Amino acid sequence: MHQPVYYRHTTTVISTVILIGMICLASCRSAPAPAQQGKVFIKKTDNKYTLYRNGAPYIIKGAAGSEHLQQLQEAGGNTIRTWDTLNLGHILDDAQAHGIAVIAGFPMPVSNIEAYYEDETKVAAQYAAFQQIVLKYKSHPALLMWCLGNELDFPYKLRFNAFYTVYNRLLKMIHTADPDHPVTTALTNFERRSIYNIRLKVRGLDLISFNTFGMLRTLQADLDKFSWFWDGPFLLTEWGINGPWEATYTAWGAPVENTSTKNASHYMQLYQENMPVNNPRFLGACIFYWGQKQEGTPTWFSLFDRNGAASETVNVMQYLWTGQWPLHKPPSLKYMLVDGKGGQDNVMLLPNQEQSATLVFQDSARSTYRVHWEIQEEDWYTQHRYEVTGQPPAVFDSLLINCNTYGATFRTPAKEGPYRIFATVFDKNGYFASTNTPFYVVGQ
Repeated sequence: MHQPVYYRHTTTVISTVILIGMICLASCRSAPAPAQQGKVFIKKTDNKYTLYRNGAPYIIKGAAGSEHLQQLQEAGGNTIRTWDTLNLGHILDDAQAHGIAVIAGFPMPVSNIEAYYEDETKVAAQYAAFQQIVLKYKSHPALLMWCLGNELDFPYKLRFNAFYTVYNRLLKMIHTADPDHPVTTALTNFERRSIYNIRLKVRGLDLISFNTFGMLRTLQADLDKFSWFWDGPFLLTEWGINGPWEATYTAWGAPVENTSTKNASHYMQLYQENMPVNNPRFLGACIFYWGQKQEGTPTWFSLFDRNGAASETVNVMQYLWTGQWPLHKPPSLKYMLVDGKGGQDNVMLLPNQEQSATLVFQDSARSTYRVHWEIQEEDWYTQHRYEVTGQPPAVFDSLLINCNTYGATFRTPAKEGPYRIFATVFDKNGYFASTNTPFYVVGQ
């Protein structure tokens, strides 16, 4: 998930005429009905949409990612979502072995890369590659559906016609080669602009999916307000806590991350208060991220650590999916203090100075825990303005002086700039808890 782009709708006479024309055209053409035959299909009964798999109703209890499938199965999950076809055969086989279904993603350049979509050689190669994947895996028993593009954006202007030509050709190819599985695409949040243009310019999508984080709180209202134009089925291909782009920032622009303990409570609250599970169009949701990834920090969205330890949010999801809590509880953290201050206190330190970090726990089992401390540069790596690369920042563990379960002493870096100190707490049952505090070294 990358930082969403927000668009301003014009109010000129020309745009008003265009909008009226769009509405009229949409009202004169019914939405394409989902396929009624095949291994996986969507059926509408009265006002309710239901996803069917192998002849039975199927509610997606999913996770974005392709690792830790045994833990997903044990937690009550039944689906994973991928973004590309790398190692798809292995992923499908592994998923089948654990009773998990797969939403397989086809990666596509964003629509505003016009040179790509106007290059006949490149789009022909893309078509052939995607067709080969569909033909190879369409009969795999773990396949649930295809996702054609992730956060592409669907613009209106005529200069994007080449994109729509390519997209519709690919969509038609997938449906022709594999009539047994639905096709979706994933939008960034609830984008009315993109939904308008999908209805008007795209032929044959079976459902629309959303990647949404903090904006999950307004999703139900958005769906209700826009149902006059689009009332088709949907699922959430990514959902989770506020992203780094939605967080509180320090004075130097570093997002402040909650402890994993507080994040777990936020996941619970988001699901119970804002997940549209009772919406008759809702087909399910995939939590983000079932694995470990660098995005803002290595722990922001990671429900597992690098070695497979699970966070408290994994327990939360088991409760939400099954109604049963796991036997063991993970470590529980309140916060970390650096120089007696928290992350929102704009911690500014001098270079080459000895400082202290202190952990404050909610539970009393700290004597049985192991804590890993780490100092990193702030993660500023991006491919472009709105997409992180996942490149890990530099680590300065040589600055750590004395570390234990209660806290750490460390020497601040000599170079001016933004940093973070991380603490990851492990128990003996395969769980971890994490927290970090950003600080800025002020030059002398």
